Amino acid sequence: MFDKEYSFKGVHAERVNDLRKEFDKAKSKFFATNFDIYLIAPVIGFLYQRKAPLDNNSDIKPTKIFAEKLIKDSDRLIYNFRLIMLLDKKYEPDFESRVNKAFRGNNTPEDEELYESYVRGGVDILYEKLIQGVSNPEDYVNRLYDFLEEFNDMYLSEIDQEQIDELCSKTITRDN
Repeated sequence: MFDKEYSFKGVHAERVNDLRKEFDKAKSKFFATNFDIYLIAPVIGFLYQRKAPLDNNSDIKPTKIFAEKLIKDSDRLIYNFRLIMLLDKKYEPDFESRVNKAFRGNNTPEDEELYESYVRGGVDILYEKLIQGVSNPEDYVNRLYDFLEEFNDMYLSEIDQEQIDELCSKTITRDN
């Protein structure tokens, strides 16, 4: 799956290019490469439950990730794919089927398209949260802060230190 050149197309190509642009005189930017976006976007798309269809607008030049980079870092991409296949109960309600899709190579072109739709949805979210409507460097920083705070509130604050300690003590007890 991650063994050939990848292209962001249409509106997603534009958004990926915008996410890589420098936004101040210090040459700051959110993402250095298309691969960096491709790595985080499916996770963001899944967590926000946002999928997007493929936009094949041929008037917009695609932006690519070379096969060598995808192959070199395929373990990280496969991890994301497996994670999404395991966690997406809406797509595949049966646990055993999710495990088969994630680890036994029983994935289909539809599974790969689901993953890619989360990539595109994640690109949309990153663009909307970080770039859309921003005109000066201070706004970019504020947007990043707001996005990280929102993300923390949604996903990280649900577990407190007591829950972590309890889980760790159960794991230690079970291992002994």
